[in-house]
Amino acid sequence: MSPRPTLFISDLHLHPARADIQQAFLEFLADAATSAEALYILGDFFEVWLGDDDVNDFNTGIIEALAALPVPLYLMHGNRDFLLGQQFCASVGATLLSDPTVINLHGTPTLLMHGDSLCTADTDYMQVRRLLRSPAFQADFLAKSLPERAAFAGSARQQSKAHTQANMPAAGGPANDIMDVTPNEVVRVMSEAGVRQMIHGHTHRPARHPLSVDNKPAERVVLGDWDSHGWFIRADAAGLSLESFPIA
Repeated sequence: MSPRPTLFISDLHLHPARADIQQAFLEFLADAATSAEALYILGDFFEVWLGDDDVNDFNTGIIEALAALPVPLYLMHGNRDFLLGQQFCASVGATLLSDPTVINLHGTPTLLMHGDSLCTADTDYMQVRRLLRSPAFQADFLAKSLPERAAFAGSARQQSKAHTQANMPAAGGPANDIMDVTPNEVVRVMSEAGVRQMIHGHTHRPARHPLSVDNKPAERVVLGDWDSHGWFIRADAAGLSLESFPIA
Protein backbone atom coordinates (compact mmCIF):
# COMPACT_ATOMS: atom_id res chain seq x y z
CA MET A 1 0.00 0.00 0.00
CA SER A 2 1.47 3.35 -1.05
CA PRO A 3 1.86 6.03 1.65
CA ARG A 4 -0.80 8.69 1.82
CA PRO A 5 0.20 12.05 0.28
CA THR A 6 0.36 15.39 2.02
CA LEU A 7 -1.67 18.07 0.22
CA PHE A 8 -1.17 21.83 0.02
CA ILE A 9 -3.58 24.51 -1.25
CA SER A 10 -3.78 28.29 -1.04
CA ASP A 11 -5.54 31.31 -2.49
CA LEU A 12 -9.02 29.89 -2.85
CA HIS A 13 -10.44 33.33 -1.98
CA LEU A 14 -13.71 31.70 -0.92
CA HIS A 15 -16.62 34.12 -1.23
CA PRO A 16 -20.40 33.74 -1.57
CA ALA A 17 -20.23 35.23 -5.08
CA ARG A 18 -18.14 32.29 -6.29
CA ALA A 19 -20.31 29.26 -5.65
CA ASP A 20 -18.32 27.37 -8.30
CA ILE A 21 -15.12 27.62 -6.26
CA GLN A 22 -16.95 26.68 -3.08
CA GLN A 23 -18.36 23.56 -4.77
CA ALA A 24 -14.96 22.63 -6.22
CA PHE A 25 -13.43 22.90 -2.76
CA LEU A 26 -16.14 20.77 -1.14
CA GLU A 27 -15.57 18.10 -3.79
CA PHE A 28 -11.81 18.31 -3.22
CA LEU A 29 -12.37 17.76 0.49
CA ALA A 30 -14.62 14.77 -0.12
CA ASP A 31 -12.25 13.19 -2.62
CA ALA A 32 -8.49 13.83 -2.53
CA ALA A 33 -8.25 15.40 0.92
CA THR A 34 -10.11 12.62 2.72
CA SER A 35 -7.39 10.11 1.89
CA ALA A 36 -4.45 12.45 2.55
CA GLU A 37 -1.86 12.29 5.29
CA ALA A 38 -2.64 15.95 6.06
CA LEU A 39 -3.99 19.08 4.41
CA TYR A 40 -2.18 22.43 4.59
CA ILE A 41 -3.99 25.67 3.65
CA LEU A 42 -1.36 28.36 3.09
CA GLY A 43 -3.36 31.53 3.30
CA ASP A 44 -6.06 33.51 1.48
CA PHE A 45 -8.48 30.67 2.07
CA PHE A 46 -11.22 33.31 2.30
CA GLU A 47 -11.46 36.42 0.14
CA VAL A 48 -12.03 38.34 3.35
CA TRP A 49 -12.34 37.37 7.00
CA LEU A 50 -13.82 40.01 9.26
CA GLY A 51 -13.27 38.08 12.48
CA ASP A 52 -14.25 34.80 14.08
CA ASP A 53 -17.48 36.41 15.28
CA ASP A 54 -18.69 36.90 11.69
CA VAL A 55 -21.28 34.13 11.76
CA ASN A 56 -23.24 33.64 8.53
CA ASP A 57 -24.51 30.74 6.44
CA PHE A 58 -21.56 30.80 4.03
CA ASN A 59 -18.87 30.75 6.71
CA THR A 60 -20.76 28.14 8.73
CA GLY A 61 -20.98 25.82 5.71
CA ILE A 62 -17.23 25.98 5.17
CA ILE A 63 -16.54 25.43 8.87
CA GLU A 64 -18.76 22.36 8.97
CA ALA A 65 -17.08 20.88 5.89
CA LEU A 66 -13.60 21.39 7.33
CA ALA A 67 -14.63 20.02 10.72
CA ALA A 68 -15.77 16.79 9.03
CA LEU A 69 -12.39 16.23 7.36
CA PRO A 70 -10.88 13.09 8.96
CA VAL A 71 -7.22 14.11 8.52
CA PRO A 72 -4.91 16.60 10.27
CA LEU A 73 -5.52 20.15 9.09
CA TYR A 74 -3.04 23.04 9.19
CA LEU A 75 -3.80 26.67 8.43
CA MET A 76 -1.64 29.72 7.72
CA HIS A 77 -2.75 33.34 7.49
CA GLY A 78 -2.81 35.11 4.13
CA ASN A 79 -3.13 38.79 3.35
CA ARG A 80 -6.91 38.42 2.97
CA ASP A 81 -7.70 36.33 6.04
CA PHE A 82 -5.08 37.36 8.61
CA LEU A 83 -7.83 37.72 11.22
CA LEU A 84 -8.59 34.00 11.31
CA GLY A 85 -8.19 33.20 14.99
CA GLN A 86 -8.06 30.40 17.50
CA GLN A 87 -11.86 30.26 17.70
CA PHE A 88 -12.06 29.43 14.00
CA CYS A 89 -9.22 26.91 14.25
CA ALA A 90 -10.86 25.19 17.20
CA SER A 91 -14.17 24.97 15.34
CA VAL A 92 -12.58 23.18 12.36
CA GLY A 93 -9.92 21.23 14.26
CA ALA A 94 -7.00 23.03 12.61
CA THR A 95 -3.54 23.94 13.87
CA LEU A 96 -2.64 27.57 13.13
CA LEU A 97 0.89 27.83 11.74
CA SER A 98 3.16 30.85 11.96
CA ASP A 99 4.44 32.34 8.71
CA PRO A 100 7.07 31.07 7.97
CA THR A 101 7.09 27.49 9.27
CA VAL A 102 9.48 24.63 8.54
CA ILE A 103 8.08 21.11 8.43
CA ASN A 104 9.58 17.69 7.75
CA LEU A 105 7.84 16.80 4.49
CA HIS A 106 8.39 13.07 4.02
CA GLY A 107 12.01 13.41 5.02
CA THR A 108 12.69 16.78 3.34
CA PRO A 109 12.85 19.97 5.47
CA THR A 110 10.43 22.32 3.73
CA LEU A 111 9.72 26.00 4.33
CA LEU A 112 6.03 26.94 4.17
CA MET A 113 4.94 30.55 3.65
CA HIS A 114 1.96 32.44 2.33
CA GLY A 115 4.38 34.36 0.14
CA ASP A 116 3.44 38.01 0.51
CA SER A 117 6.37 38.76 2.80
CA LEU A 118 8.68 37.77 -0.07
CA CYS A 119 7.45 40.61 -2.29
CA THR A 120 9.84 43.16 -0.82
CA ALA A 121 10.12 45.23 -4.02
CA ASP A 122 6.51 46.32 -3.51
CA THR A 123 7.38 48.76 -0.75
CA ASP A 124 3.87 50.26 -0.56
CA TYR A 125 2.38 46.86 0.09
CA MET A 126 5.02 45.97 2.66
CA GLN A 127 4.13 49.09 4.65
CA VAL A 128 0.44 48.19 4.58
CA ARG A 129 1.26 44.62 5.58
CA ARG A 130 3.16 45.76 8.66
CA LEU A 131 0.18 47.89 9.71
CA LEU A 132 -2.43 45.19 9.18
CA ARG A 133 -0.41 42.56 11.02
CA SER A 134 0.20 44.75 14.08
CA PRO A 135 -1.64 43.64 17.26
CA ALA A 136 -2.75 47.22 17.94
CA PHE A 137 -4.45 47.60 14.55
CA GLN A 138 -6.11 44.21 14.80
CA ALA A 139 -7.44 44.86 18.29
CA ASP A 140 -8.87 48.20 17.18
CA PHE A 141 -10.38 46.67 14.04
CA LEU A 142 -12.04 43.78 15.89
CA ALA A 143 -13.53 46.25 18.38
CA LYS A 144 -15.58 47.79 15.56
CA SER A 145 -19.01 46.53 14.52
CA LEU A 146 -19.26 43.99 11.69
CA PRO A 147 -20.79 46.57 9.28
CA GLU A 148 -17.90 48.93 10.03
CA ARG A 149 -15.38 46.16 9.43
CA ALA A 150 -17.10 45.21 6.16
CA ALA A 151 -17.00 48.81 4.94
CA PHE A 152 -13.29 49.10 5.76
CA ALA A 153 -12.53 45.78 4.03
CA GLY A 154 -14.42 46.86 0.91
CA SER A 155 -12.49 50.11 0.72
CA ALA A 156 -9.18 48.29 1.25
CA ARG A 157 -10.05 45.85 -1.53
CA GLN A 158 -10.66 48.70 -3.98
CA GLN A 159 -7.34 50.29 -3.05
CA SER A 160 -5.60 46.97 -3.54
CA LYS A 161 -7.11 46.57 -7.01
CA ALA A 162 -6.03 50.10 -7.96
CA HIS A 163 -2.50 49.40 -6.72
CA THR A 164 -2.30 46.20 -8.75
CA GLN A 165 -3.58 47.87 -11.92
CA ALA A 166 -1.15 50.78 -11.50
CA ASN A 167 1.75 48.33 -11.48
CA MET A 168 0.75 46.52 -14.66
CA PRO A 169 2.63 47.50 -17.85
CA ALA A 170 -0.64 48.28 -19.68
CA ALA A 171 -1.32 51.04 -17.17
CA GLY A 172 2.01 52.64 -17.84
CA GLY A 173 3.45 51.49 -14.54
CA PRO A 174 6.68 49.56 -13.97
CA ALA A 175 7.03 45.93 -14.99
CA ASN A 176 4.73 43.72 -12.94
CA ASP A 177 7.70 41.86 -11.43
CA ILE A 178 7.11 44.23 -8.52
CA MET A 179 4.06 42.10 -7.72
CA ASP A 180 6.16 38.92 -7.60
CA VAL A 181 8.63 37.67 -5.03
CA THR A 182 12.10 39.19 -4.76
CA PRO A 183 14.62 36.47 -5.75
CA ASN A 184 17.26 37.60 -3.25
CA GLU A 185 14.69 37.51 -0.45
CA VAL A 186 13.74 33.95 -1.38
CA VAL A 187 17.36 32.83 -1.16
CA ARG A 188 17.86 34.71 2.10
CA VAL A 189 14.90 33.18 3.93
CA MET A 190 15.66 29.68 2.64
CA SER A 191 19.29 29.97 3.74
CA GLU A 192 18.25 31.33 7.12
CA ALA A 193 15.83 28.43 7.59
CA GLY A 194 18.42 25.89 6.44
CA VAL A 195 16.16 24.38 3.75
CA ARG A 196 16.36 23.68 0.05
CA GLN A 197 12.63 23.33 -0.57
CA MET A 198 9.97 26.03 -0.25
CA ILE A 199 6.21 26.02 -0.87
CA HIS A 200 4.14 29.21 -0.99
CA GLY A 201 1.17 30.88 -2.66
CA HIS A 202 0.03 34.52 -2.89
CA THR A 203 1.42 35.48 -6.31
CA HIS A 204 -1.13 33.47 -8.34
CA ARG A 205 1.76 32.29 -10.54
CA PRO A 206 1.86 28.49 -10.19
CA ALA A 207 5.26 27.10 -11.15
CA ARG A 208 8.30 25.18 -9.99
CA HIS A 209 11.45 27.31 -9.78
CA PRO A 210 14.89 25.69 -9.48
CA LEU A 211 17.47 27.87 -7.75
CA SER A 212 20.67 27.74 -5.73
CA VAL A 213 20.82 28.24 -1.95
CA ASP A 214 24.23 28.25 -0.25
CA ASN A 215 25.69 26.86 -3.48
CA LYS A 216 23.37 23.85 -3.39
CA PRO A 217 20.43 23.05 -5.69
CA ALA A 218 17.06 24.08 -4.27
CA GLU A 219 13.49 24.56 -5.42
CA ARG A 220 10.63 26.99 -4.83
CA VAL A 221 7.17 25.63 -5.66
CA VAL A 222 4.34 28.14 -6.07
CA LEU A 223 0.68 27.26 -5.66
CA GLY A 224 -1.89 28.80 -7.98
CA ASP A 225 -5.11 30.55 -7.04
CA TRP A 226 -8.47 28.88 -7.53
CA ASP A 227 -10.34 30.55 -10.38
CA SER A 228 -10.77 28.69 -13.66
CA HIS A 229 -8.71 25.85 -12.14
CA GLY A 230 -8.07 24.50 -8.69
CA TRP A 231 -4.40 24.10 -7.80
CA PHE A 232 -2.77 21.84 -5.24
CA ILE A 233 0.53 20.20 -4.40
CA ARG A 234 0.69 16.48 -3.73
CA ALA A 235 3.78 15.34 -1.79
CA ASP A 236 4.93 11.90 -0.68
CA ALA A 237 8.21 10.07 -0.12
CA ALA A 238 8.87 10.03 -3.88
CA GLY A 239 8.72 13.83 -4.16
CA LEU A 240 6.07 16.39 -4.95
CA SER A 241 3.93 17.39 -7.90
CA LEU A 242 2.08 20.60 -8.73
CA GLU A 243 -1.35 19.69 -10.07
CA SER A 244 -4.56 21.37 -11.22
CA PHE A 245 -8.08 20.54 -12.30
CA PRO A 246 -10.73 22.59 -14.12
CA ILE A 247 -13.46 24.33 -12.14
CA ALA A 248 -16.79 24.08 -13.94
